[in-house]
Amino acid sequence: MPKTTALTFINAGSISHLMVKELQSGRVGDVACCVPGQKLRARDTKRFAQTFKALGDETRLEIIGLLAAAKGELCVCDLESHFSLSQPTISHHLRLLRDADLVSAERRGTWVYYTLKPKASLLLAEFHLVIAG
Repeated sequence: MPKTTALTFINAGSISHLMVKELQSGRVGDVACCVPGQKLRARDTKRFAQTFKALGDETRLEIIGLLAAAKGELCVCDLESHFSLSQPTISHHLRLLRDADLVSAERRGTWVYYTLKPKASLLLAEFHLVIAG
């Protein structure tokens, strides 16, 4: 004897209820679980990988936040004094952010000044458009 199971899906704030009849064998009767032969295609997200790898660390994310709050440039000495990390560790994080093209650096004598590239926020907005479809 088939039994009926209620499934609830929550999608973007709306709730849908779906009644599915199950056969004694455990197979789904009235609703196909997938469309056979449908080829999966991912959206073009690979180009964002380096950006998200760079942003995937608390320290680097905080550096981005500090630069954004400064609305201009910050001396590396200011960034180093903010964290309880060694100078080589801060330099490593800044290098990864430069490699991801999120920040720019300008040497002035002994010190290096960092700015958040305008492209950084545009890149995140572009990623949102890609995943939102």
